[in-house]
Amino acid sequence: MSTVLPAVNSAASVLPRSTVGGTLASSTADESQDRFLKLLVTQMRNQDPMNPMDNAQVTTQLAQISTVGGIDKLNSSLSAMSSAMSATQNASLIGRTVVVASDLVRFGGTSPVTVGVELASAADKVDVTIVDAGGQTVRSMAFGALPQGTSTFEWDGRNNAGAKVAAGDYSLRLSATAASKAVAASGLVAGYVDSVSMQGGSSLLNLRSLGAADVSQVRRID
Repeated sequence: MSTVLPAVNSAASVLPRSTVGGTLASSTADESQDRFLKLLVTQMRNQDPMNPMDNAQVTTQLAQISTVGGIDKLNSSLSAMSSAMSATQNASLIGRTVVVASDLVRFGGTSPVTVGVELASAADKVDVTIVDAGGQTVRSMAFGALPQGTSTFEWDGRNNAGAKVAAGDYSLRLSATAASKAVAASGLVAGYVDSVSMQGGSSLLNLRSLGAADVSQVRRID
């Protein structure tokens, strides 16, 4: 006697489901369709002759799996279109100066460097210290009240004694307070965009003298 498989109520019963956290199952849409059709054929072969599957039920399930496959392809197309549009928009930054989140200060030896601070909330006191590769203080700057968001200023490449420092890499150290309570602060540095490249689906801005920076690091476009 043939074994009767349980009825397949809908294509969803054989498709990968999302996990609780929203992470999609690893099976591809093509694999899901293949599994669906195999299960459907097996069910039809082993159905109860006295109680065969309804033609309308089979048609409905085939329509469901086709719809899921179409949606998956549509999502892939939209994703590719979105990436292309982002690349085009980012290319418009070439030749512009952008302020990016970074603690690296690269002094070329002559021209001043634009650096800054990004505050999570307004502060009534902000201290900015520039240190060399060995962690020694080169320049200390104290600011009064600064608003929430980004604030930039120029470092002329001179130390606390007023002498020009050697060309090279330096770092920012920040301290910000409001009513004697610490305010989250992060460093900023400005760079000229020479070109834009793609890496792993993300756009990278190639900044003159600073190297590559992800578009997500951009805080301001000048």
